Amino acid sequence: MTGSLITPEVFAFVIVPVLIFLARVCDMSLDTIRVIFVSKGIRYLPAIVGFFEVIIWLVAIGQVMNNLTNVVCYLAYGAGFATGTIIGMAIEERLSLGLAIVRIITDEDPAGLIQILRSHDYGVTVLDGEGGKGQVKVIFTIIKRQDLQHVVAIIKDFNPDAFYSVEDVKSVAEGVFPSHNSHALLRWADLLSLRPKGK
Repeated sequence: MTGSLITPEVFAFVIVPVLIFLARVCDMSLDTIRVIFVSKGIRYLPAIVGFFEVIIWLVAIGQVMNNLTNVVCYLAYGAGFATGTIIGMAIEERLSLGLAIVRIITDEDPAGLIQILRSHDYGVTVLDGEGGKGQVKVIFTIIKRQDLQHVVAIIKDFNPDAFYSVEDVKSVAEGVFPSHNSHALLRWADLLSLRPKGK
């Protein structure tokens, strides 16, 4: 009974496009993650991800080439590309890989903010500066990206009017970081020496 439902038309216009879509989602998710790994300076792991990525891509493009007259396959291929990119970015955001530098500029007394950051074991460097409206304090802290939301919440609690910016950091030589459990993927990367030493 089930076999009779899978007609050649259903197979060509439903099953094959769905398979192409799913393959492309997986392929592009891996591609996005691989590029992010490279940008973070992680070694070897991008090559492993790329191996599986290209095999899945070959499966997807092979099905498209076998169905050149099937427009639905083209649409499925394009939709899988777009969806996979979004999913890859979402996965990377959840992984919170790497380090970030947070720069905070404030014209208010930053003593409370500095104290609370240091009490949570964040390394803090403070400099005097001059802004458009006079003297300011410039606060630098390099943190693990998984701690970014926590640091931003501290800034907003203690100095909601402060200007701050966040940038990725590829590597550091030394640093002060909170001693909590890192993400499992980061622990594996450290154990396998997949991440470069600080320069």
